[in-house]
Amino acid sequence: MEFKDYYQALGVAREAGKAEIKKAYRRLARKYHPDMNAGDKAAEEQFKEINEAYEVLSDPEKRRLYDQFGSQWKQWQRSGRSSEDFDWSQWGGGRARPGGQRRVYSGDFQDLFGAGGGVFSDFFQQLFGGGMGAPAAGRASDPFAGFSGRMPQPARSQPANDQPVEISLREAYHGAKRLLQIGERRLEITIPPGAADGTRVRIAGAKVGLPRDLYLKISLSKDAQFERRGDDLQTSVGADLYTLLLGGEVPVTTLDGRIVMLHIPPETENGQRFRLRGRGMPKLKDPQQHGDLYVAVQAQLPKQLSAEERALVKQLQDLR
Repeated sequence: MEFKDYYQALGVAREAGKAEIKKAYRRLARKYHPDMNAGDKAAEEQFKEINEAYEVLSDPEKRRLYDQFGSQWKQWQRSGRSSEDFDWSQWGGGRARPGGQRRVYSGDFQDLFGAGGGVFSDFFQQLFGGGMGAPAAGRASDPFAGFSGRMPQPARSQPANDQPVEISLREAYHGAKRLLQIGERRLEITIPPGAADGTRVRIAGAKVGLPRDLYLKISLSKDAQFERRGDDLQTSVGADLYTLLLGGEVPVTTLDGRIVMLHIPPETENGQRFRLRGRGMPKLKDPQQHGDLYVAVQAQLPKQLSAEERALVKQLQDLR
């Protein structure tokens, strides 16, 4: 059986920390994601390999066991003996606990841009669940176990299965879709408009052929232009000195891409906020209703004044 070098798969050193491992995984997952490489079997296999590597190295117990196994595997190879003669009975799915129970390691499948994981290799199954050539523990009756090596249990006794999913603020405004792969099953999940940090999206297991419900826990990535406060949004817009002094209008681009004109009254102070009603986030339980958009006006001072302009500004200063 081929030994899997999970550190090499992610391109990290063996002493790499959790944050470094996660960063490497996310970078490679973007690169080899099936949605980005349609029809590319090599990319698909690479994607499965990096997901398997992350499943092991992100879990302290799996990583400890893998490191311990790797050390003995290298000693075995140095001895010149055949890998077929290696004693697997002491490892993973073959190792027994008191009372005859096998050690089974549990871990949630990873979701990144709509997909995660896939079927694990024979090496993974042998080390963490299932015997040589046998399916991973629980795989036959539980698709979740097929991905994570978790033993099947009655659906009602399972705790809430929260899986983290990150979306952008704009996706939260319009709603989003994600593709999740669980074992051999590929599911398209809809995230409704108005989702916020901590929102849990329930997928009824009975409707998609899973033994229990699945919950996606939403987190929002930061947006460069807008800040969310509940269902309200905050942003800023520049206005020249003359508009602030004399009044006028400035264009404001809303989160949905529309441009609205904001009326600026005369003698508006720098930093003053204005409210645009109904231009904020859609409400999660009633997407037809929206919060408000608060716009802070930032003064844009003129640069490279001409001699005439400078003289006029000086006259204004003298008048005050």
